Amino acid sequence: MDLKETDILGAGISQHWYYRSKAKAMMKMLGSYRPLSILDVGAGSGFFSRYLLANSGAHEACCVDISYPTDSEEIESGKPIYFRRSIKSSAADLVLLMDVLEHVDDDVGLLAHYVQKANKGTLFLISVPAFAFLWSEHDVFLEHKRRYQLAQIEQVATNAGLTVKAGSYYFGSVFPIAAVMRLASQKSTPSTSPKSQLTLHHPLVNGALGALCSLEIPLMGSNRIAGLSAFCLAEKV
Repeated sequence: MDLKETDILGAGISQHWYYRSKAKAMMKMLGSYRPLSILDVGAGSGFFSRYLLANSGAHEACCVDISYPTDSEEIESGKPIYFRRSIKSSAADLVLLMDVLEHVDDDVGLLAHYVQKANKGTLFLISVPAFAFLWSEHDVFLEHKRRYQLAQIEQVATNAGLTVKAGSYYFGSVFPIAAVMRLASQKSTPSTSPKSQLTLHHPLVNGALGALCSLEIPLMGSNRIAGLSAFCLAEKV
């Protein structure tokens, strides 16, 4: 998760259709599994850890991000959430990398770094932006290195030492709209000051987009065709 997007959405992030939908997709990918302890890598504000603390039996979360000025901790839903610039080891049974690997040159190396810190049986849930042809000013603004096909992020997980359990695209319902907009923007003159395409919407628009994405949730696990995000669930065995 990118702190630049947190800055844009502010307190409205918890109600934004994109983040609410992605949180629901996260829960769907986890299925009946409910973690007890969470390690959230590249966590930013900790949105996804906070969501899990509020909506599952998880009793603690540790958010790791080199952008934090100092180590700190808070209470979320009556449970501790720790913010750390780095960690030496982890006993978490779930590791999140939500929109993280696209930011680094060595995606396999970063993932393997945390695989080595995890115990056997630990689940890893990864999300990344999908399809290189959707590259836009939004990616430049967020300092992305790449976008992925589903098979590519699954291969990254395998190369990092994980066993892939499930993979799926998401945001397929809004994929045609976004594809048209992004392909059209590629024909325009590149901006010298790239901007994010993420914005606060009118409540009616926000609600409609959220409802549209909710229709996809039952189909997650079978969509290996198209979407704006690719999800991969893997395990250290």
